[in-house]
Amino acid sequence: MSIDKFVEGVTRDIGQRSSRRSFLAKAGALLVGAAAIPLLPINRVAQAANKNSAQPGETDCDYWRYCSTDGNLCTCCGGSMTQCPPGSEPSVVSWIGTCLNPADGRSYLVSYNDCCGMAKCNRCYCGNSVRERPAYHLTLNNDINWCMANDPSSYSCTLSTIVGVAE
Repeated sequence: MSIDKFVEGVTRDIGQRSSRRSFLAKAGALLVGAAAIPLLPINRVAQAANKNSAQPGETDCDYWRYCSTDGNLCTCCGGSMTQCPPGSEPSVVSWIGTCLNPADGRSYLVSYNDCCGMAKCNRCYCGNSVRERPAYHLTLNNDINWCMANDPSSYSCTLSTIVGVAE
């Protein structure tokens, strides 16, 4: 007996024992059941405990101060959150973001300045875009190379300086 004849026999046997409505009902139940799997509850207590135990540091993109940064962190490139690496200088123009500090529950105004004058530091890239606007609103877009106002205009990394408390 060939495979073709075997498959035909099994298919005919199933066709004689069941109706189309029965097949459609079972197939529909299977699809609805499969779609409902992501809705099942998941125990996330262990994940929350791990997340709270390890707070992000100054070189992590999840650090609260970097909520609107788009670039390489100067903390990974020889500088700090407020000082450019040696050989570069802060851009004369910047963009401002409002970031929530989870430690004290307050929002802070953070000035993001690009450091200019050195080769690009390709470490610790963060592409956060909280409340970012389209590129035609230049003052509200963090994808702009803000070193364009400096001479030399080569981008190195991005600072995040606290300007004040958002009231």
